[in-house]
Amino acid sequence: MSISGSTSPATADEATQDPLDLAVLEGLRNRGLQAGQRLEFIPFDPASKRSEARFVQGDQVARVLKGAVPVLAELTGNTRAVEDAEQLAGQGMRVLAVAKGFGDELKLVGLLGLADPPRPDSPSLIERLQQLGVRILMVTGDSAPTAQAVARQLGLGERVGSREALESAEALMQRDAFAGLYPEDKFRLVQTLQGAGHVVGMTGDGVNDAPALKQAQVGIAVESATDVAKAAASLVLTTPGLSGIVAAVEEGRRIYQRMLSYTLNKIVKTLEIGLFLGLGLLVFGVFVTTPKLVLLLFFTNDLVTMSLASDRVGFSKEPDRWDIRKLMGAALVLAVGWLVFSFSAFWVGREVLHLNLPQLQTLVFLLLVFDSQATVYIVRERSFFWRSRPSSWLLVGSLFDLGLVVALAGLGWLMTPIPLNMILGLLVAVLAYMFLLDGVKVWLFRRLNLR
Repeated sequence: MSISGSTSPATADEATQDPLDLAVLEGLRNRGLQAGQRLEFIPFDPASKRSEARFVQGDQVARVLKGAVPVLAELTGNTRAVEDAEQLAGQGMRVLAVAKGFGDELKLVGLLGLADPPRPDSPSLIERLQQLGVRILMVTGDSAPTAQAVARQLGLGERVGSREALESAEALMQRDAFAGLYPEDKFRLVQTLQGAGHVVGMTGDGVNDAPALKQAQVGIAVESATDVAKAAASLVLTTPGLSGIVAAVEEGRRIYQRMLSYTLNKIVKTLEIGLFLGLGLLVFGVFVTTPKLVLLLFFTNDLVTMSLASDRVGFSKEPDRWDIRKLMGAALVLAVGWLVFSFSAFWVGREVLHLNLPQLQTLVFLLLVFDSQATVYIVRERSFFWRSRPSSWLLVGSLFDLGLVVALAGLGWLMTPIPLNMILGLLVAVLAYMFLLDGVKVWLFRRLNLR
């Protein structure tokens, strides 16, 4: 392709031109050619898909257009250009056409094939996200052949859709990529998926991506994005490429696991302690423990509960969703399991060991502390509790709590003392029951699909 122009000095303000225009001007200078004096410049319009400049050439005003091949092919009547462009697009190139002329007499002077190959790590990145259950759709304003070639290189597939498929979420999910989209189409695509109940993440870098980034539940601006895109996004990558997305997904799911453990732990303890204290008064006719010991119980529980925020956890292989009914159902089963044990222990203490009421209240305090500790370790792991090692902070918090309450109960500080062998016997009984209740939890979580 060759581009010729007037030999008069260029007076255009090159600082306002895009990099492609500057590259063309540099190519002209290298060939000993110069562009004419620019009179007018019409920036690229996504609706018309072309930009235009008017130059003085001799005693006439020349028009130079750059834009989408089908648009300029129609303006110039050059139908072969479309076929040539499709061949270049099939290689993954973004193809632009350049036309020149005077008045309405325009001639297609050449095609610009711009190669913008994917990053080498892109296919493996996409494969990793797909393994994590993330459905990936590629959206672009380029032609369908270009989009199909790039999608094939990325391992996404070859099902390329157009703007018409944006009306239905079902049609959207049957495509791997979308071509020929306007900026507003990206926003509409996000809305369509959200309307079907999907949680949408959107990645972009330009001003035109900002509305879609803002609309998506997770808007992700790349490291080289414009300030407008970064302001609209909820997550900004600080390293080149998109590898940070995988780290964000994995860390987000770890946070979910910690939140799930905290929520289950809190619900189980609230149900168990509330029901046990209330029903204990109704069934046995006495306060099963004292207000002072309940207050001390809350302090010992909170120390370990806070440690869950730094616990060592994994992440699920599929997207997570909150299901309050399942959470409440699982927590209620575990709370009832502990209630059965608590009432049994209280009955044994009163009827078998013949403890007086103050000693029984100490026993109940220790019982609630011990089973609260056991609950933390049961709910923090979706499988059997011994399958993963807790964090150091969690272990230290548990050992400190257990040592403190055993010392207080054995020495009779803040409560009536009970024999050390009775305290240790209760601890062993809680540990044994913990194994039984953990097996129930594993069966329950699998049945409820709690991951």
